[in-house]
Amino acid sequence: MKRLILLCKGFIVGIGGVSPGLSGSILLVSFGLYSKTVYYISTIFKDFKKKLLFLFPLLSGMLLGVLTFSRIIRYFLTSFEIQTRLAFFGLLIGIIPLIYREVEKEGSIEKKHYIIMVISFLLFLTVFTFGITINPVEELNIIQLFLLGFSGIVATIIPGIEAASFMSTFGLYGHWLDFTSLSNTSIMYLTPVAIGAVIGGFLISRVVSYFLRKDYTITFSIIFGFFLSIVPNILIMSEGGLISIGSNIPTYTGFGLLGIGVVASLLFGKMQSSKTRENDE
Repeated sequence: MKRLILLCKGFIVGIGGVSPGLSGSILLVSFGLYSKTVYYISTIFKDFKKKLLFLFPLLSGMLLGVLTFSRIIRYFLTSFEIQTRLAFFGLLIGIIPLIYREVEKEGSIEKKHYIIMVISFLLFLTVFTFGITINPVEELNIIQLFLLGFSGIVATIIPGIEAASFMSTFGLYGHWLDFTSLSNTSIMYLTPVAIGAVIGGFLISRVVSYFLRKDYTITFSIIFGFFLSIVPNILIMSEGGLISIGSNIPTYTGFGLLGIGVVASLLFGKMQSSKTRENDE
């Protein structure tokens, strides 16, 4: 039963990995699985069987979520972009209290932690919201394919870095959706991306795991600032510019979905907090 639950949670995390505005790693944090996951990946060869029994259902669920939802999100962003973006915006707003609680999980928050949050927020906002966006790359060579996999997994593992914004900055988000939806099943295409993802996943997991063990509160202060900075990105349309709000059906339904997203996230956060308290007791 525990493995089935891990599979389901991994599926939801996989959805976050390809959705605009969401971050798979933030969802891992919300499930209380992030620290354990990055530590197990970074030390996979120590007590291999135990870690495999945890990682296999979780990562399998993530893969299923990515493969299933990457095609769906492409459709909704094409046909119902305003409603889709407002719905995800609501989900993000509702997750904010949950991520903040993670900052104070292992120690009280001091003035320096708030300063770190502000700095990380401004830095990430400057780079990925107001920064220069490279025009979409039409065709990738083998080195670019490797970097596609490497950067994709970096955006997935580091909380606060949202894959859509991160990849779009380098003109690679379309290729990331192609890869995750298996639009191109050529071995020459998939292999370098997969190798980049595996190497990137192992290296980044070791780095993040190290900093979490070094100072959990400071690390998550940085992560919280990063997370807040991705919230405005969800309101930026595919062709550029903010969502246009008007007196029309897409706007009305979009705001309705936004409200549902906020309520759903808050309820989810409340359930997770209750489970955490039960486990502590």
